[in-house]
Amino acid sequence: MGAWDDIIGQTDAVELLTDASRNPQAMTHAWLITGPPGSGRSNLAYAFAKALLSRVPGGDEHTDQQVDARTHPDLTSLSTSKVIISIDEVRHLVTGASYAPSVGRYRVLVVEDADRMAERTSNVLLKALEEPPERTVWILCAPSEADLIPTIRSRVRSVRLRVPDVTEVAALLQRRDGVDAETAERAARHAQNHIGMAHRLATDETARQRRDETLRVALTVRTVSDAVVGAATLLELAGSDASAYTEQRDAEERENALRSLGIEPGKPVPPALRAQIRGLEEEQKRRATRSLRDGIDRILVDLQSVYRDIALLQFGIDDTIINRELLPHLRQSAESSSQASTMATLDAIATARHRIEGNVAPALALEAMLVAAQR
Repeated sequence: MGAWDDIIGQTDAVELLTDASRNPQAMTHAWLITGPPGSGRSNLAYAFAKALLSRVPGGDEHTDQQVDARTHPDLTSLSTSKVIISIDEVRHLVTGASYAPSVGRYRVLVVEDADRMAERTSNVLLKALEEPPERTVWILCAPSEADLIPTIRSRVRSVRLRVPDVTEVAALLQRRDGVDAETAERAARHAQNHIGMAHRLATDETARQRRDETLRVALTVRTVSDAVVGAATLLELAGSDASAYTEQRDAEERENALRSLGIEPGKPVPPALRAQIRGLEEEQKRRATRSLRDGIDRILVDLQSVYRDIALLQFGIDDTIINRELLPHLRQSAESSSQASTMATLDAIATARHRIEGNVAPALALEAMLVAAQR
């Protein structure tokens, strides 16, 4: 497969970056890829990295495999599952940026979640962008340009992405993941065209079941007590989703760390090495916090899709319904409530997302949201 084969619905961006990878006059030292969640920002960043690092025009399989495995000697990537990117992580990245490429034309540094940098951390990166080495290329990814400080925005070339449509995402799932057409279409629709979430829904039965349970809880809230119980249920579902996402990864990381330290499976960790294992465990705890927050946000996005569908039915539109499998329940809800109450519920969900992002206790934010929906 070519470097750009998994990039869907981004023709203009692919043409721009392809030209830059082949034409030094079109190249610049820093790029910012922006787009809504699920638009494929990181996928495009690594496809661009493959094109820049390839030893032959058009790409080569060996380089592609190394980039996919993040083992290419001239590629450094920074992705985080934590709430923020630490200043030490960026300092380490900046130090590596000064090295000359060893086998390729460029040294490429990818920052997947550049919007998670605090201002002080961003200023460390800014110094590297102001005085770039000759053959170093930075590729930053963020939801929008406004998520970065103005001084960084002024030193990068922006590439804006759009959300691909359902048919494009479904076609990708069929081709890349081998799922059937019906499952691919349903996953793409339920994920609201989010490529990563669509992949998970298409390939993970338990993820689909958790989503169905989320919507069932929301549609059966009738009283304030229902809202309190429902909030606890949603929080439990989010925790289960986060655990399923992180447990296997945590176990693999611990096993690899023990192996690299020369500790046999099942053997106690020597006192001299306990600090390293403790550091790994603390990192995993921070990632679990972010995974739980992301899981709650996914639940709220799914709830938004339900009330969006209800609002569309109230306005007499039924050809773009996301949750078609729930159409009878959606019609019943649309007939038993007003347009104003539905829009108020959508506002309450948006407020809950904002509160949780601001570190409000998730249970309280979910309870307030469900009480508003019940009213």
